[in-house]
Amino acid sequence: MEKQPRRESDGVPLPLREGLGAGYMDTHIMKRFLVQLRARIRSYLPKDDPFTFLVFAGVTGVIGAGVASLFRSTFYGFQHLFDPHIHGMVALAHYLPWYVRVVMPALGGAMAGACLKYGLDWVPRRGADDYLEAITVGNGVLGIRQTLIKSLSSLLSVGSGASIGREGSMVQLAAMTGSAIGRRLKLSHEKMRLMVACGATAGITAAYNAPIAGSIFVTEIASSDNLLSRDTLGPLIVASVIANIISRWIFGAEPVYHMPPFPDITGWEVFAYAGLGILCGFAAPFFRRILDTFRATFLHRSRNLVSNMALGGLGVGIISMWEPNVWGNGYSVVNSILHTPWTWWALVGILIWKVAATGLSAGSGSVGGIFTPTLFVGATVGALYGHVLTTLMPWAGTDASSYAMVGMGAFLASVTYAPFMSILMI
Repeated sequence: MEKQPRRESDGVPLPLREGLGAGYMDTHIMKRFLVQLRARIRSYLPKDDPFTFLVFAGVTGVIGAGVASLFRSTFYGFQHLFDPHIHGMVALAHYLPWYVRVVMPALGGAMAGACLKYGLDWVPRRGADDYLEAITVGNGVLGIRQTLIKSLSSLLSVGSGASIGREGSMVQLAAMTGSAIGRRLKLSHEKMRLMVACGATAGITAAYNAPIAGSIFVTEIASSDNLLSRDTLGPLIVASVIANIISRWIFGAEPVYHMPPFPDITGWEVFAYAGLGILCGFAAPFFRRILDTFRATFLHRSRNLVSNMALGGLGVGIISMWEPNVWGNGYSVVNSILHTPWTWWALVGILIWKVAATGLSAGSGSVGGIFTPTLFVGATVGALYGHVLTTLMPWAGTDASSYAMVGMGAFLASVTYAPFMSILMI
């Protein structure tokens, strides 16, 4: 009977092992070790799949908040190149001379347009263009390189004075991390979309320091009704809360709007606030139509992003010659409206110029969000409404700041069709 070759503990016959050499054996042993290590790690993981997904959502919250906060820190670093004591685009606009305020948005728009035009032509398109599309109709795939190119373009345009918010890119970057983690884990398309939703939730939380509103945002705006189930709402809450902890404790983020104490409401004022809601309900579609008109005008003029965004930036620069407060997302202006008295003609002026500047920036193709400009317009409309009530009924002791707060929520709800998120946000 033929004698079988002796086998070693690694499972390879001794003569064959001697012929293959040490390199093959080292690789073979390493693979076996990694397989055994993964099996050992899986044995300690919980067998409950929903609980495991909560862990993935928590990791997405950590990374998403870190990426969003890094983008915000880069944005602040760009401002500090001019003066380390400057905080906010409005402060930068007041710091710069008038001719720089005219030229800077135009140059920034041209650079941002070139980044989009040539960068996206160079990078092959992969997946959805934005996180809303990836969640609602896509398969949860967001291209990393195209997202980074769009974020760089947003940094150039918003950092040079465009009248849009930087928060849109922060949310997009955080959603990209959720998509990347889902692809790495080889999740199903349904779970991939939920991972993108967790990333978007983390981005909203990191941008606005509103964890509850961040988790509700995706359920009302970006997702289908099945996201309200127990198995899907839980990961959103986990991602949002962890993102809030990371952004506050590690990056020192604070609420962007400092709300004054809300006064006591008498019986008749309920009808006054209802009237403000009706006004915002009529004004919000008009605001959206203005933005669509600017967008259609730029597309009719030319489809060249470089020239369109440069022209839009030039328009914002010309407006800022007289009204520097139109730069950026306008956090400081809204806080000023909430805490200091404004005359009605000053409110009318800043409202007209801000809507025009936002239309020029968004319509020309600049990458950014209109979330914060919407809150800006809502605060101004609410403050104007409060001024009218004060003029008509001076005996009532109306507080215009309370109507500015309610106007922010009402106008945001009218534009985004997300009333619950708007209430929690404010």
